[in-house]
Amino acid sequence: MRLKTCFFYIFISLLALSCGNDSDKSRKKDTSSKSPNFIFILADDQGWNGTSVQMMNSEPLSKSDYHETPHLEELATKGIKFSNAYASAPVCAPSRYSLQFGKTPARLALIRVGMNTNHINHDELVSIPKALKKVDKNYVAAHFGKWGMGSHPKTLGYKVSDGATKNKDGGFVNNKKQWKHSIKKDPKNIFSITQRATNFMEENVKSQTPFYLQISHYAVHTSIQSQEKSYLKNKQKAKGDRHSNAGFAAMTEDLDEGLGQIMKKLKELGIENNTYIIYMSDNGAVPVIPAAKKYDRSYNYPLSRGKWDAMEGGLRVPLIITGPGITENTESSVPVSGSDILPTIIDLASENKIELNKIDGGSLKKIVLNKENNGVERSTEGLFFHVPYKNGIALKRPHSAVRKGDYKLLKFQDNGELLLFNLAEEQKEQKNLAIANPNKAKELETLLMEYLKEVHAPKWKKGITWKNTPFRKINSTH
Repeated sequence: MRLKTCFFYIFISLLALSCGNDSDKSRKKDTSSKSPNFIFILADDQGWNGTSVQMMNSEPLSKSDYHETPHLEELATKGIKFSNAYASAPVCAPSRYSLQFGKTPARLALIRVGMNTNHINHDELVSIPKALKKVDKNYVAAHFGKWGMGSHPKTLGYKVSDGATKNKDGGFVNNKKQWKHSIKKDPKNIFSITQRATNFMEENVKSQTPFYLQISHYAVHTSIQSQEKSYLKNKQKAKGDRHSNAGFAAMTEDLDEGLGQIMKKLKELGIENNTYIIYMSDNGAVPVIPAAKKYDRSYNYPLSRGKWDAMEGGLRVPLIITGPGITENTESSVPVSGSDILPTIIDLASENKIELNKIDGGSLKKIVLNKENNGVERSTEGLFFHVPYKNGIALKRPHSAVRKGDYKLLKFQDNGELLLFNLAEEQKEQKNLAIANPNKAKELETLLMEYLKEVHAPKWKKGITWKNTPFRKINSTH
């Protein structure tokens, strides 16, 4: 009897162990198939050729001849780079709004820095965190670094954040001192921001919670700061023909070191295979350092001009995406923009579709996963840029632009002047084809003006700056 009882308990124990193993296998399977994590790293004022990644394989000048970003190089070899990626605006606030909501600054009527934002319903608009919650209610979102928008990160669905931070929180001083280099242990808060980000990653891995993490760096916006070691290293190097500022190069390298720490933590936590990393800049680089009003050969060369206007130097930015299912070391030449980020993240997060009301962006999922490289489906064909004010810098004239296919058109709002460029033939925007190709110019002008009217974009009038005064009070729209 005792022998039978003994065998019975042995049988029950083996059965329980077997069930436990099956449960473990099931648990592991669930973990590997759960909603992916997203890390969006947003650099500030980093130009298309501001890194050591050659953003366009056919253009040697699409990388810096002085700056070193080895971790970004590693990231590029692991994923896809977009050689024709655009910020939604040539300045930070409109660009950041577009990233969060998938809408152009023209549609949002948020077209410049320092503009009153009372006309924007921050509570109701669907942001990246809110959209992810619709896909999977377990998503947790965090924002660290420069916010640079109205309202507060919490209003947009960020559970954890540094608050409604601005340039000054990253050490910016708005005078000539911004162009002078200074040594800091934590330049532009790069490493303290990164530490908070890695802590957030650890917490969510521990709780097995999918997350969206946005790291919006203050670098490489002025004021120019760097670690001493990176400054001494770059000061001793041979200067480049285009890039030659040791402090700016050192700040760029420190920013890259922060990226390296994020990549290292991903490996340590074992979530590389379930995490997408998106690296982008909010707009193009400043034309020159220091800020001399001289644009003949800008820091963005071969692109023309720089931050503050809708020429290529102000809009074209680095964009690299890595993650599960992405073919390593690939390039896409399809024109894409910041308004595409929201729908892309949602599409990568789940097969379940959610409705995003009146967005301008389209999903890059098919391109990213190497299933198609022909184009992006958007509500309106083309990429639109709207700068309807005189800013005393750069072009100094109100203007708008549209890119469709290889062609880009600029229209000046003060006198109707048109500039037409074929960007497949030349990146420099020096050959105005508006007279030689009037049909194409008319086609794009019509497309641009119909879009501005459709979204009731802010309309330039003499004396309007769009700063401080509420948008509704100005009451000037297309």
